[in-house]
Amino acid sequence: MITLTDSAASQIEAMKKEEGDASLMLRIGVKGGGCSGLSYAMGFDNEQDEEDTKIHVNGIDVLIDKESEPIVKGLVIDYKQNMMGGGFTLDNPNAIANCGCGASFRTAANAGTPEDC
Repeated sequence: MITLTDSAASQIEAMKKEEGDASLMLRIGVKGGGCSGLSYAMGFDNEQDEEDTKIHVNGIDVLIDKESEPIVKGLVIDYKQNMMGGGFTLDNPNAIANCGCGASFRTAANAGTPEDC
């Protein structure tokens, strides 16, 4: 379904420790918005909804809502550190267009509603 690189998994574990709750799960979703129409939503959650799919990837429990599943199928999440800081990168094989600022994307099936960047 999705891939978390070792670097991303390590950063997520560190963030969970900062939150003080090792039982937190990573929630990944997609919502409408951004200049290309869709944007990612990532955060921690400690409850699985009835409609969520729960997967275990590289040591991390990940929750994905049913509507987002087909859009994030094949998603690769990495974490890159450089002199300016660090951040997560998301490589989605379903994206046919990405916003210049990197905050949003569009797929062939789900264009969403574009907004100004």
